[in-house]
Amino acid sequence: MDYINIAYVVSAVCFIFGIKMLSHPKTARKGNGIATLGMLVAIAATLYAGEVLDFKMIGIGMLIGAIIGGFAAQKVEMTQMPQLVAIFNGFGGGASALVASAEFYVQYSNNPTTFMLVTIVLSVLIGTLTLTGSFIAFGKLQGFISGQPIVYPGQQMINALFVLALVVLGYSLVGTPTELNYFYGILIISAILGITLTIPIGGADMPVVISLLNSYSGVAAAATGFVLMNNALIISGALVGASGLILTQIMCKGMNRSLANVIFGAVGGDAGGSGGKAQELNIKSYSTEEAAMIFDAAEKVIIVPGYGLAVAQAQHATREVAEWLEEKGKKVLYAIHPVAGRMPGHMNVLLAEANIPYESLKDLDEINPEFEDCDVALILGANDVVNPAARHDTSSPIYGMPILNVDKSRTVIVNKRSMNPGFAGIQNELFGFDNTIMVFGDAKDMLNDLISDLKEL
Repeated sequence: MDYINIAYVVSAVCFIFGIKMLSHPKTARKGNGIATLGMLVAIAATLYAGEVLDFKMIGIGMLIGAIIGGFAAQKVEMTQMPQLVAIFNGFGGGASALVASAEFYVQYSNNPTTFMLVTIVLSVLIGTLTLTGSFIAFGKLQGFISGQPIVYPGQQMINALFVLALVVLGYSLVGTPTELNYFYGILIISAILGITLTIPIGGADMPVVISLLNSYSGVAAAATGFVLMNNALIISGALVGASGLILTQIMCKGMNRSLANVIFGAVGGDAGGSGGKAQELNIKSYSTEEAAMIFDAAEKVIIVPGYGLAVAQAQHATREVAEWLEEKGKKVLYAIHPVAGRMPGHMNVLLAEANIPYESLKDLDEINPEFEDCDVALILGANDVVNPAARHDTSSPIYGMPILNVDKSRTVIVNKRSMNPGFAGIQNELFGFDNTIMVFGDAKDMLNDLISDLKEL
């Protein structure tokens, strides 16, 4: 009996069920555990099947990886999840490229098959591109690299020439595998292409790019699986590639953008878009005491969590305010935009951590009709996803993006640290509306002050 392939099938089933359970915050933790178990089974089976292995070096590698992973899991904040995903995508692509490269060096002088050479080329090309592109994405999100699109004359033509060169080099390597310069050329140009494809994309679109790079890392892993003829790697790579592509599609839909527009449009950093300058808006700044009186008179409140809430780790303070309002007989709902917090599901997970009921979390299509009958919409650090310019300003980089219709509420209370623009780099015209008031400050501090003021009423 082929116990190895049976183990791979078991791991594949675990992966599928794990991904399925990740679709809902309530089951996400269990799903992650099941998927982890599947990977453990796959690793154990692969090690068992290995003919010539240095278990000492494997053990050292696993220990180092476990330490890095454990440190990241404990220290990385929820607000930094997009950056962490970008780094992991890069490592995944790099690992695939390294394994395929090692196999090439072992086989290139032994008349390898055309199929093996093609899969090696694909794995090295996509894996290396993913590595460099992911690190550029990380740099933009972390602020090491400007979030503005970095463009230059003839950019698309140069990228096209790089792609053509890769096709020629790949074809040449398949025909003459002993010519190592072809291989080195593929490696170098792939690394450069990853940079040139990612650097012109603005920070507002970077989450979409990260999702796409996640898909690339899966495709690279699947290609490496064909190089090694390892079923577990083929299956897991295909699952990551497909799920990453689906996630990319979801995010593009949530931003009303095409993938081509994101990749080739160099959009996301134009500060000269809608909304004008901050001083051109009629800003009304209120204290938490004044805001408390508005909440006290309200019957229906919709809370809109954003990146500012995540940065401040204000989910528990949000729940405390909501519980006080509900105890007073008021209806409280949460409006969740598909890309709130820069990743689908980011806000859901953050609020679930604070034991906020799942049934109170409403997605965009479900919550938008509720705003017309809403007394107070509380915006906690959200910016671009509530900007009315998306509906009418054709010059805005967010034009056409589905937004939460908070401006239709009777009163909009916006909490921000400052008047700095969001990821799209544009001012939010909502802040100057007649029904909008601003309460400046850290979200957690503001909410703690608000609950104190509410209790004193």
